[in-house]
Amino acid sequence: MSNKMSRRHWSTLSLAGLAGLLVPSGLVSCKTAAPASTGSTASAAVGNSGVVIGVQTYSFRDMDLTSALKAMNDIGIKSCELWQGHVEPRELMWKAGTTPAEAKRKQEELKKWRATVSMDEVKALRDQIHKAGVTIQAYNGPFAVKDPDEEMELVFRTAQALGTDTITTSATVAVMKRVDALAQKYKIKVAMHNHSHVEDPNQFATPESFLRGMEGNSDFIRINLDIGHFTAANYDAVDFIKKNHDKIVCIHVKDRKKNQGANMPLGEGDTPIAAVLKLIRDNNWPIPANIEYEYKGADTVAEVKKCFDYCTNILTS
Repeated sequence: MSNKMSRRHWSTLSLAGLAGLLVPSGLVSCKTAAPASTGSTASAAVGNSGVVIGVQTYSFRDMDLTSALKAMNDIGIKSCELWQGHVEPRELMWKAGTTPAEAKRKQEELKKWRATVSMDEVKALRDQIHKAGVTIQAYNGPFAVKDPDEEMELVFRTAQALGTDTITTSATVAVMKRVDALAQKYKIKVAMHNHSHVEDPNQFATPESFLRGMEGNSDFIRINLDIGHFTAANYDAVDFIKKNHDKIVCIHVKDRKKNQGANMPLGEGDTPIAAVLKLIRDNNWPIPANIEYEYKGADTVAEVKKCFDYCTNILTS
């Protein structure tokens, strides 16, 4: 085995149960209003387009939450999908170059932290974000097949404490029946996030895998479509959104080349970003678009601002 650990392998370990339970950050629904103190997602819409351009805060993975909120305010972003590393100890998150041994140590420490975190701590983070004028639109946290029921349930209890009704997840097809049972109990939507791992039928990567994830489950099971990964897997994001818009709670905006190509600055890959944003705008669909900055750039804030401006220019043109 290689002595390096990829982000995908970190996710695989989590899905295999090594991560233990997740303490998710909460999400205000991608489709519903935020608490009165934060304003609705409509207030974050670009111009008169009706489309909310938010950010997956993993984009600010090199910053703590306070710095990330400042960056969002400086850029003008008022809506976010909260990355778990801005809720859990950031030093225990995956990063490039992580070895399997280090990953195991971090996940063991995370398990201990997650087992003792209080809902008051979660509420304090919620209040900090609200005070910054940012709507918590969604939280991204995986569910694993081997997770005990009580650990999975903690995700939903935490979401409740944060005043949200939506969770996004990089889970697998196999776990969605268990997730749906809890989603129905808590009346919280869970949106499946895709990558481009088409070689694994248990991963969300193909149009068919999303359908299998929803098959036999309640309407609480939804879709969080990453249009960059979808393009890299050689699928048509525009066509998929047309056919499934009523199931999509939010999208991730990134640009990748086809045929499992690299992440690129927006506008330099093959992802039909302009067509997708205009489709959402012109049909007045309540689907927020969250920037997920993953390509290599010189400065995080500057690059996310470029992404935000790129999307804004499309919607106002």
